[in-house]
Amino acid sequence: MEKAKVYFTNEITPEALVKIYECLNVEVSGKVGVKISTGELGGHNYLKPELIKDLVSKVNGTILECNTAYAGNRNTTEAHLENIKAHGFDKIAEVDIMDSEGEIEIPANGKHLSVDIVGSHLSNYDFIINLAHFKGHAMGGC
Repeated sequence: MEKAKVYFTNEITPEALVKIYECLNVEVSGKVGVKISTGELGGHNYLKPELIKDLVSKVNGTILECNTAYAGNRNTTEAHLENIKAHGFDKIAEVDIMDSEGEIEIPANGKHLSVDIVGSHLSNYDFIINLAHFKGHAMGGC
């Protein structure tokens, strides 16, 4: 297996995010989704719309999210959409809650899983960019 290439910048700006994307030399095509975490209402642990706007626009992307499996303000589509609006993501791009109309199984071919359950809207996208942010998650246990 080929070793993964890692790109790093200590400049956290919209311009630097676009520059790192451009370093990948990957041309997107078709319908593009940009997967993010929209964060908990009132929280601060998510990538802000102002930071990701230029990249989402450059790839003509739709912001992708899924409802949470735990109680909170993102565990139903209706509450999640309110959260998205409160955080301003709806002002920078179209937003798609991928599991708002159900789920599908995709092959996982892993050691412990043979399928993964994902939002049914996943099949609507040709290319997905995942903008993950570092986090420790309460659902991970102690």
